[in-house]
Amino acid sequence: MSALFSVLIIPVIGTTIGAAFVYTIKDTIPLLTKKAFMGFTAGVMIAAAVWSLLIPAMNMSGGEGVSRIMPAISGFAAGVAFLLIMDSVIPHRHGNDSSDEGLNCDMSRTWKLILAIILHNIPEGMAIGVAFAAVAEGNACLPVTGALALSVGIAIQNVPEGAIVSLPLRDAGNTKNRAFIIGVLSGVVQPAAALLTIWLASAVVPLMPFLLAFAAGAMLYVVVEELIPAASQGSHSNLGSIGFTVGFLLMIILDAALN
Repeated sequence: MSALFSVLIIPVIGTTIGAAFVYTIKDTIPLLTKKAFMGFTAGVMIAAAVWSLLIPAMNMSGGEGVSRIMPAISGFAAGVAFLLIMDSVIPHRHGNDSSDEGLNCDMSRTWKLILAIILHNIPEGMAIGVAFAAVAEGNACLPVTGALALSVGIAIQNVPEGAIVSLPLRDAGNTKNRAFIIGVLSGVVQPAAALLTIWLASAVVPLMPFLLAFAAGAMLYVVVEELIPAASQGSHSNLGSIGFTVGFLLMIILDAALN
């Protein structure tokens, strides 16, 4: 039970630290810093999706040849399709300067920013949940240290993400306290999605490889659709590439150290 608490609460701590930046930074995050943050987050998420989700999914499947990777392939495609549908339906906005996405409605800019955050955090919470469910079932392909490495990696990338959440909310006219609270609450989406995934996974243990790959596909959709474009557009795109490299290597080192 203590392991479950650690896996679920660590990412929220990262988001809380990042959201607290609203009290120390007077203005929005500088564009160049944001590019580096976005690249860093993309690097962490890609490494986590591959090493902590896709590879264990293929190792769990059994069989040989194409049959060994089919659960991972189908799960990955389903995860991408799920986020594609959510992205098309839920009204949201990825930043103050971006256009509205999803269904048209009269929702405020603040709420569209919040829904974008929720959409981003759902696959990360699912990844944590399915990783812990695999551990709970005693699957040797994903030990408890592997689930912990995934949780810590997501927590690290949640620090800049928490700042990217709270500062635009402050810039949109919210008080510092309100921006901080919403930033923290955005991180609560992850343990909520994790608990739901754990409950579903425990009921359908044979689908574990599919669910691991599903979470990986959903995470990588966010990376390709949101993070990489934000990190690479305009001048000084090299900062996004540097941030990506740091995040990717950090996640590999973390995974190796905890395993």
